Amino acid sequence: MEEIELPKLETDQKSYAGIPEAVFVDDVEQYMKESGNEDSVEKVLKNFDEQHSKYRFMEYNMVSRRRRLRQQIPDLTKNLEMIKNLREQTDDQETQFLLSEQVFVKTIMPPTKTVCLWLGANVMLEYPLDEAEELLRQNKKSAEVNLRCLEHDQEFLRDQITTTEVNMARVHNYDVKKRQALKATGEDKA
Repeated sequence: MEEIELPKLETDQKSYAGIPEAVFVDDVEQYMKESGNEDSVEKVLKNFDEQHSKYRFMEYNMVSRRRRLRQQIPDLTKNLEMIKNLREQTDDQETQFLLSEQVFVKTIMPPTKTVCLWLGANVMLEYPLDEAEELLRQNKKSAEVNLRCLEHDQEFLRDQITTTEVNMARVHNYDVKKRQALKATGEDKA
């Protein structure tokens, strides 16, 4: 299998889909002061939770797109093989085709110079074998590049999800320690 080269990302981009980068909160206390949410840990956690939900939604969409592409590539490969077989065919050939679900029909297929391709949206066009092969090769290459870009974005997205989860845990732990400290100072004064 040939190596698939990914398109270049712009200098300020880290993903092809434009996924926003999660900022790691290194110093939680300083972050709470900067964000103006010193008294509202719940608000900060809610923002992180919203960001986490958005990342999970993106992940769900990417998984379904990846599944479709992984099914599409073998189909395109089989179609290219069929065009090769049609090109090599010189005599009438007996074959079967699917008439309806689990119902096949035998037929005699004469040699052909054209093939019909589904383009989508209930559109089918007849192409000469050479043009059909070129179109299928382009579609296969495009699907392979899209799959690689999607895999790259999924890795990036996993990192963003992990960063957001770590941020949520760190803010939560900060809140617990802050409450324990307040409780301890409150008990000392009593």
